[in-house]
Amino acid sequence: MDYKKSKAPNNTVTRNIMDLCKDTGNIYESVAIIGKRANQISIEIKQDLSKKLAEFASYNDSLEEVFENREQIEISRYYEKLPKATLLATEEFIDNQVYFRDPSKDKDEEA
Repeated sequence: MDYKKSKAPNNTVTRNIMDLCKDTGNIYESVAIIGKRANQISIEIKQDLSKKLAEFASYNDSLEEVFENREQIEISRYYEKLPKATLLATEEFIDNQVYFRDPSKDKDEEA
């Protein structure tokens, strides 16, 4: 998922509960799926940000001087303005872009 091109809102949006539970039949199961996907997205964003900021890391032992790099600040601001992982995950779930399965239901179907 390319979170940079996502059309997810940047602020909180009120959702219809019935829209969230239509695929699973259970609102709690839907929220659990969205939560797990949000964790995956946040890890991906954090790794991407860390990789970009690592380019600016200086490895000197001097703790007295801390240099602020303008590009580093701009990158950090860009990531702060991105929609939160929960909003991205909810948008994916509503658009049916999240794959999920329930192993307990799979066992029932086999029997």
